[in-house]
Amino acid sequence: MNKTTKTAELIRQRIEEMPIGEPFTPTTFLECGTRASVDQTLSRLVKAGSIERVTRGVFVRPEVSRFVGKVSPSPLRVAETVAKTTGAVVQVHGAEAARRLELTTQVPTQSVFVTSGPSKRIRVGKMEIRLQHVCQRKLALAGRPAGLALAAMWYLGKKEVTPAIVEKIRRKLGSSEFEVLKSATRSMPAWMSDAIFRNERMAAHA
Repeated sequence: MNKTTKTAELIRQRIEEMPIGEPFTPTTFLECGTRASVDQTLSRLVKAGSIERVTRGVFVRPEVSRFVGKVSPSPLRVAETVAKTTGAVVQVHGAEAARRLELTTQVPTQSVFVTSGPSKRIRVGKMEIRLQHVCQRKLALAGRPAGLALAAMWYLGKKEVTPAIVEKIRRKLGSSEFEVLKSATRSMPAWMSDAIFRNERMAAHA
């Protein structure tokens, strides 16, 4: 078995072990061979229909539903996969975070995520995913419920983040995750940590 055939076989095996619908990039397989041989193998697998190209540099073993046909990976998973290639962190946008925590009824019309990496636009079929660069402290606790709360508060801003809003967040998160949020006060602007402190004081006197 020559080197190219061996690389192709290793990549096929690795892909078969991956969960269906889980996006991946060529960098996943760099230990299997050179970048050129990895790219060549992935192109062949796309032509054969074994995998699909979601967007430039992102592939997936397509998930097929008997009701709707092929199911695309979620915008968040695509954004995370793209960001991972540069070691960047990704978090849902504050508008979506506020909606998930029921702090607003507005539904964002675009798939926008904040990241420590560069801002970019990713085209997935007819959909566009936007990655928006923000400073590192806005991404504290990314990937967990407390991080969602932090993103929502940044989005709502100083006037909207009252002790009453903090109380809503406390109830949504539960006591242990709210403690995690409080542990990130060093990453917060003064107005945000003040709202949490005032909420704590109200809770103590309730």
